[in-house]
Amino acid sequence: MGKVCFKGSAMLNPVPVALITCINSEGKPNVFTVGWIGTACTKPPMITVAIRPERLSYKLIKKTKEFVVNLPSKSLVKEVDFCGVRSGNTIDKIKHLKFNLEKCKYIKAPIIKQCPVALECKLKEIIPLGTHDLFLAEVVSIHIEESLIDSKGKFHIEKANLICYSHGEYFPIPQKSIGKFGFSVQKKKHKVKKL
Repeated sequence: MGKVCFKGSAMLNPVPVALITCINSEGKPNVFTVGWIGTACTKPPMITVAIRPERLSYKLIKKTKEFVVNLPSKSLVKEVDFCGVRSGNTIDKIKHLKFNLEKCKYIKAPIIKQCPVALECKLKEIIPLGTHDLFLAEVVSIHIEESLIDSKGKFHIEKANLICYSHGEYFPIPQKSIGKFGFSVQKKKHKVKKL
């Protein structure tokens, strides 16, 4: 089957959905939804977030140089959408949605307790692009729900019921893996026959 060619657009889908929390200079928290977020570097651990300059949180993060990436489960999809379409200039989204907040270890911005995973981030650079600017940040700490960590200390992100965003719609992330990094070249283990 052939392909149809469209005009160039930022159609790299699906992408993770995150609720970003930050604070103003008086310490009042705000939250907004982002879908354009990604991993940038392993050492030091760095992520990127694309934010429109007209967003309230753009100004707050630019000033405080910190924020939290909260990864929501599918049970929060309505809240995720609300935080993406409503502005903190007109409504206190955290209060309206009854989010419970927790303190971070290294920064002043809070964690949303209802989200199973949270990344504390310190802003390193803002790169102007056009409709969005790219925020490059270092991840200084990660908070993970205890129920997602097994007795051997392995993090089972598949049990977090996270969601992704794809071309205007939200989707649950499947819990069953279809492979792991390097499985295509992994040598098969041979069973030793008993005599």
